[in-house]
Amino acid sequence: MTAWPVAALPPTLEHFMAEALVMESEAAQRYAQLADVMEACNNTEVAELFRKMAGYEREHANAIAERMGWHEHTMPDVVLAHEPPEAIAPEELHYLMQPWHALRLALAAEKNAELFFSTAVRIAECDEVRKAAAEMQAEEAEHVRLIEEWLARLSPPDANWSDDPDPPRYTD
Repeated sequence: MTAWPVAALPPTLEHFMAEALVMESEAAQRYAQLADVMEACNNTEVAELFRKMAGYEREHANAIAERMGWHEHTMPDVVLAHEPPEAIAPEELHYLMQPWHALRLALAAEKNAELFFSTAVRIAECDEVRKAAAEMQAEEAEHVRLIEEWLARLSPPDANWSDDPDPPRYTD
């Protein structure tokens, strides 16, 4: 596994945690959006998985805010200079995808997050940042383990999983 491309880490714990808060919050929003898309496609099983992942990410964001003593009106204003490591592109979705597909996407996202934080542990110059990154890496590793357990219970879909016997018909 190669290191996640981290150009420069914030020099202080407060700045690092602010970026981590944004990453976790954005991950929660993206998982929730993916769930909405799957729900709109009447794929409730996959929507439920993405909603569960959104909940985990919200828990992480809340834990960061609590740890730092931040509240709604004291949250730092941060814009990330990079795509969040847990981002899943909407074009990765298919309206007939199955839980196996959703879990594979989530697994890749969580592995990216784990890699991001392991890289931060390695390159952080501040001990507080290194320690916080190690804790977050452990949380992401737990997500990876959980998703791998879910995946182990599923069989990959048939090769023709995306065949739609009643495809949408468009008229101009």
